[in-house]
Amino acid sequence: MKLSEVPKDDANVLEGKTSFIQYAVDSDGKYVQEKSPGFQPQNIALEQAWEEANERIAEALQEVIENKKSPIYYFMHRELMDEKILSEYVGIAKWRVKRHLKPSVFKKLKPNRIQKYIEIFKLDNEDDLINFKAEKWT
Repeated sequence: MKLSEVPKDDANVLEGKTSFIQYAVDSDGKYVQEKSPGFQPQNIALEQAWEEANERIAEALQEVIENKKSPIYYFMHRELMDEKILSEYVGIAKWRVKRHLKPSVFKKLKPNRIQKYIEIFKLDNEDDLINFKAEKWT
């Protein structure tokens, strides 16, 4: 593709935080990197992916509010993780992370395990996790 043909369909999907590199041929016939905010099909796919992720986060929040899941479940989804990824960050087996998602098990977690989750989720303090307040995160 020529430099003038690099897509510039800016739907502001990434809110100006990043752009994509496209390779194009300049007037001298050399390949150059050109920043592009994306093109329509790519922007539509990204919008759909973010809508789905936000729906999952909202559903996770609701499950925590209803006391079906522990606050770890919400923060895991907010960070776009699943049990396997979170278990690798925490350094424990996936089945143990799944147990920590149960409110009854979560309440019995030791301070060092709580601290590990706080660090992983980049929370300001343990109160954000232990005394979860849904209104703070909506």
